[in-house]
Amino acid sequence: MPSRRERVGGGFTGHLVADALGVPYEGREAHELPPPERLDMTPPFGFARSHADVPPGTWSDDGSMFLCLLASLLERNGAFNPDDFGGRLVAWKRDGYLAVDGRVFDVGLQTATAISRIAAGTPASGAGTTDVAGNGAGALLRALAVALAARGDDRALVDVSHRQSRVTHAHPVSETCCAFYALWARRTLDGAADPWAEAAATLRRLYVSDPTRAKVIEEEIRPEEFVAGCGSSYAVDALRSARWAVAQGPYETAVRSAVACGGDTDAVASLAGGVAGLRDGLAAIPHRWIDALRGRALCEPLLARLLNEPALTGESARG
Repeated sequence: MPSRRERVGGGFTGHLVADALGVPYEGREAHELPPPERLDMTPPFGFARSHADVPPGTWSDDGSMFLCLLASLLERNGAFNPDDFGGRLVAWKRDGYLAVDGRVFDVGLQTATAISRIAAGTPASGAGTTDVAGNGAGALLRALAVALAARGDDRALVDVSHRQSRVTHAHPVSETCCAFYALWARRTLDGAADPWAEAAATLRRLYVSDPTRAKVIEEEIRPEEFVAGCGSSYAVDALRSARWAVAQGPYETAVRSAVACGGDTDAVASLAGGVAGLRDGLAAIPHRWIDALRGRALCEPLLARLLNEPALTGESARG
């Protein structure tokens, strides 16, 4: 078992590496992609890259929003401040804050709309859409930051998951998926025998007096069902696809399996890469992929700060 510090480094780096791995293949159907064993940061010769003007090894909006939330939490010793986080999202979209080369690309519609509202003066806590059709995976792709940097017991973790989702995606489906992923990641970091099942059990207990979100667990996520991955960007599909991909094998196999689903390749891969990295540790991520990751001067100071957090010396609190 890798050390806790090695697993934290694996989750952080694994999220960004997997995001970058998925970028060149985004939007393609599974049958249009190279065989899984040939999926790499630079696609095989002859494959027409998506985002062809984006150099291989570049993380997308998924990685930048994860870093924005992580930076906000670390700045406030694990506490969540929606206006600080919202301000960082505005700086990212407007100025390229925590974006490789300062360049923003591939922003989801719900996220872009919420950021525009914040920039126009709407409090970040009320900027997200409550529309049932607005349950893309944008907020879910940040949820690893909650597991890594938020303080408190499981109830506090769930609360922060909901609140950070609400900044861009305020429907109970998105909020519940974020809470599920954060608990899944926390249980993985803690070395649980079955992190997914433990996350489901914990969330069911915490939602016992919350029938709306409890219904999302039972009728949408359906944790006991194990389904093959798909490339859908719907939050529930992305969460379930990441679970499938992580189960396919160690880090490299997991993220290639996620990308091989096609569709929203960077989203599903980053979700799978975060959990697989927490499970397997930093050493499990291929060196060639880490070496190819661009923007490391932006992300490495945040990783160093995260690894200096006192909470990493012991197990996380449970509630």
